[in-house]
Amino acid sequence: MKKVLLSIAGYDPSAGAGVLLDLKVFVRMGFHGTAVITAVTTQDTRSVRNVQALPAKLVREQYRVLAGDLSIAGLKIGMAGSSENLRVIGTILAARRDIPKVVDPVIRSSSGARLLERAAVPELLGSIRGRATVLTPNLDEAGVLAGAPVQDIAGMKAAAETIYDRCRVPCLVTGGHLEKEAVNLLYDGRRVTLYGKPKIDKDVHGTGCFFSACLLGYLAQGRPLARACELATELTHAAIRAAIRLGRGRPLLA
Repeated sequence: MKKVLLSIAGYDPSAGAGVLLDLKVFVRMGFHGTAVITAVTTQDTRSVRNVQALPAKLVREQYRVLAGDLSIAGLKIGMAGSSENLRVIGTILAARRDIPKVVDPVIRSSSGARLLERAAVPELLGSIRGRATVLTPNLDEAGVLAGAPVQDIAGMKAAAETIYDRCRVPCLVTGGHLEKEAVNLLYDGRRVTLYGKPKIDKDVHGTGCFFSACLLGYLAQGRPLARACELATELTHAAIRAAIRLGRGRPLLA
C-alpha cells in the first residue's frame, strides 16, 4: 500500500510551485500526494500578480476531513498566507509528533511578491517551535528569520544556528543562489553539514518547494535527516538541470 504525504501550502496555477508541484514530487517518489490549500494566487511563470489567503476555518476543515480518512505518513508545510493560518498549522504540527514534518517558510516569491502577510512573519518560528523535523529557508528567508542578511556560507551558518535557537528545529539553509557556488547547509543543533553541488546558471521557478517536498519523501522512506538532505540536494540539482521553459518566464521543474 502506498504511503500518503500531505502538503499544506498555496495554489500556484502554473504548477511551478506550491501544492501542485509538491504533488508531482510526491508521485515521482512513489507516494500518494494530498493537499490542503492555504491561499490562492494569480500568477504565471513570470510573476505573482495577486495573493488571497483562505480563511483559517477552511484550512482547519480541509485538514480535519483528510486526516479523518487517510493515514498521513508525512507532512510538508509551505505558504501559510496569514497569521490565522499559521496558528492552525502550529496546532496540526503539535498533534502529529509521530511523522516527519518539513517546513518551508515561504515569505516572498522570487519575483518579490509577499506571500505571508508582514504581521505574521514574527509568529512563524513560534508556531513551529519544537514541532517539526526540519526547516528549509532560502537565503532571503533565513535572513528575515535570523534578523541579518545572509550572503555567504558563514552567514548561512550563523543564521541556521540563530533560527535553531529560536525554534528548536533543525535548519537547512538552501544556498542555490549563492554568488559563486551552490551549497546547502544543515545545522541540527549539534553540528553543521554542507552539501555542495556545481552551480547551474539557470533561474528556475519552484526550487525551494521541490527541495522540501523531496526531502519529506526521503524522510518518509525512513532516511536519517542528514542523508535525506544529501539525497534531496542531489535530486533537486538534477531537476534544475532538466528544467524546461514552457511559458514566457522562468523554466519549470518537471
